[in-house]
Amino acid sequence: MLTFKMRLANKGAKLDRMSNAQAQLQVDWQRALHAFAQYLEVERNLSGHTVSAYVHDVFAFAIWVGDLPFNVTATIIRKYLAQLVDRKLSKRSIARQMSALRSFYRFLRTVEGAKIAAVESVRSPRLEKRLPSFLYVDEMLELLNAPDLSQPLGIRDRAILEFLYASGVRVAECVALDVSDLRVESGLVSVIGKGNRERIVLFGTDAKNAMRNYLQLSRPKLLRKEERALFLNHRGTRLSDRSVRRIVDRYVQQVALSKNVTPHTFRHTFATHLLEGGADLRVVQELLGHQSLSSTQIYTHTAKEHLMRVYELSHPRA
Repeated sequence: MLTFKMRLANKGAKLDRMSNAQAQLQVDWQRALHAFAQYLEVERNLSGHTVSAYVHDVFAFAIWVGDLPFNVTATIIRKYLAQLVDRKLSKRSIARQMSALRSFYRFLRTVEGAKIAAVESVRSPRLEKRLPSFLYVDEMLELLNAPDLSQPLGIRDRAILEFLYASGVRVAECVALDVSDLRVESGLVSVIGKGNRERIVLFGTDAKNAMRNYLQLSRPKLLRKEERALFLNHRGTRLSDRSVRRIVDRYVQQVALSKNVTPHTFRHTFATHLLEGGADLRVVQELLGHQSLSSTQIYTHTAKEHLMRVYELSHPRA
């Protein structure tokens, strides 16, 4: 993970290509941004990717405003959001930047002791709720059966697909797994999720069989040197999340699914199928690693939509 100073140095190199007026950040801004990054990393325990995104958004605002961070008013923030709208940024992008600014100014108020409440009166754009996409059981089975099990990479791919569907883990959590995290016979795996929070997830019989085949028949052939990673690429090193996306894309094209399917679709499908099968919402929340129940409740809408569709297609009086 890059340190904040390295990230700021990289951004500084980009700023050198800008005008001098933009490149000269106030010392107070630099100090506040450094402290903010350390707060996100240490106190809030956020991932490096999230910290980088938040700092980038606040950094862009600092360049635009050009004033001391403590002098910013609600009017200035509204003007900044207005110019983002003029630049045709999506509501989701603007809401993300507003979230970063809100976190930054709350940090200044609660940690730094600054008497700033400008951001609290500025509302983010209202976003349309997106229902997560998922696959029906027959679509998922077709996808799981697509890899060629006569090849080591096919056995590996089958294990990855089965594991993603059976456990509901995020793709980043999947590729970060080491062999020591896995207990195949028990169907358990220890996962490090967002905010470095550890949780235990489960996987069933089909995923156990796929994992067992991978560990016995495929991984030894892929292994080139001592490597802790569970899932290996053809060079014998840890598989990346981008590579998993390419694997999923390949099999989606192979079975000619018309839906937009990503590794995260497996997570959505996992949650939806559990709820359709009668699982308790709190149990699904725990398995997904959601801190808030509201993050899990969106899947109840998806499950209800599917149930209504099945009813309308199946019931003679529907």
